[in-house]
Amino acid sequence: MKYKSFGKTSMRLSEVGFGSWAIGGNSYGQVDKNDSLAALAKAEELGCNFVDTAAVYGESEKILGEFLQSRRDKWYLATKYSGQQPGMTATLEEQLKTLKTDYVDFYQIHWAPGKREHNLYEELYKLKQSGKVRYIGVSLNNLLNIDYVLDKTSIDGFQVPFSLLDPYPLMRRLEKVRKENMGVIVRSCLHYGFLTGKYAEDSTFTDSNDQRHEWSTQKIKETVAMVEQFRFLEEQAGSMTLAAARYPLSFPEVTTVIMSTKNAAQATMNFGEVPKAELSADDQLEIAKIQNRLGLTTIPLKNKIKEAISGFRQKWL
Repeated sequence: MKYKSFGKTSMRLSEVGFGSWAIGGNSYGQVDKNDSLAALAKAEELGCNFVDTAAVYGESEKILGEFLQSRRDKWYLATKYSGQQPGMTATLEEQLKTLKTDYVDFYQIHWAPGKREHNLYEELYKLKQSGKVRYIGVSLNNLLNIDYVLDKTSIDGFQVPFSLLDPYPLMRRLEKVRKENMGVIVRSCLHYGFLTGKYAEDSTFTDSNDQRHEWSTQKIKETVAMVEQFRFLEEQAGSMTLAAARYPLSFPEVTTVIMSTKNAAQATMNFGEVPKAELSADDQLEIAKIQNRLGLTTIPLKNKIKEAISGFRQKWL
């Protein structure tokens, strides 16, 4: 396992972090708590020192509170404010109780607030000054989000989706991120699990607790077809999962890639195998060609309206 500095902070994070969304049981099917605890223990054994969670991830924070009690000093802990009614400060106090800790290493707003929500950043700064939060950031989605937080805020880092199928928007702002020395956490490197390569065009998701349960047949078919374009990576990497996870790690601007992990077997793969090798320069070049051909390096047409609305909110609301 390699460790990298998180922007300008004093934290050095394992390049593969533990994504705890899945162990919450609300979005990728039910999980057994003992499996979750075993996954965390195996991750620690293999050198992982960073875990990312949120109060809205079901039982995730509760499980982490139990796990971290005797090993808090071994882990960097990140969680989020997701707009809960009591407000950010009150929400953090409840999270600290659930997590059984006195502080959070990296506290994020679960979206990128715009101009009229700038008071949320001010509250975030105050939490950092209080010592209950060491460093602060946001979890964001698009190019305008990145521009806003880099130009208008004093955060320490941000979290963003980035994968073989999602090079946009981070790819468009790598130079700016590097110049600002901003910490970057990558999520969704497996694109909802499809970049594991295990799903077919006729795959279905019957568990109502699985967010993919709502996906249309057409969306599943289109996603699988795009994944097939990257099958050539299996030969060198050994599996699509390893290739997909190593892709964002090919970029020095990325500090850590959080991988959703449900059990010890997955932890062995994610934290024991992913860090062992890197994608070759030839593979990276071929990936870029495919992404350009598929139109993945610019904003997808179907998302232009969403980003326009987000931009309006960022500037005016």
